[in-house]
Amino acid sequence: MSFMKGRAPIRRTLEYLNAGRLVLKDKVKIFSVNYNTYGEHHDGARDFVFWNIPQVQYKNPAVQVVTFKNMTPSPFVRCYFEDGRDILIDIDSKNRHEIMDHLMKVVGKTKEQLDAEARLAESKDNPANFGHGCNRHCICEIPGQVPCPALVKLPDHMRGKHIFAPK
Repeated sequence: MSFMKGRAPIRRTLEYLNAGRLVLKDKVKIFSVNYNTYGEHHDGARDFVFWNIPQVQYKNPAVQVVTFKNMTPSPFVRCYFEDGRDILIDIDSKNRHEIMDHLMKVVGKTKEQLDAEARLAESKDNPANFGHGCNRHCICEIPGQVPCPALVKLPDHMRGKHIFAPK
């Protein structure tokens, strides 16, 4: 399995990617992390990038996620919104769990919003579905389909007992 090679291959498994907690608000279009590869106060940012950025990318496919290394004296996260505004979040001397908790409060969707979106996604029923709990009870209710055999007898050529019966 080629995806199990490299440093911490667990980061590439679907179970790990789905376990991410940070789902960004709809208005966030670009999520950038600035940190250095050296320095003690950048440790949390390095760990966040290593362990949590793959989850953030997986959970937010419509958001561009960018990391900038060795370009800043102190680590920070900048989120750009669709209306042109941006927000700067200081992550100096924080561990990756503190960074994640803070980001969830500032730019993440709340649990209530996620639950409401999940309910809406479930309730969006495909009009082609039929059966118990759907708009149509039987496929015969759709125009152009064969009438329901419970109400109208099928023609003999469509009934198996007449096709396969000995003559």
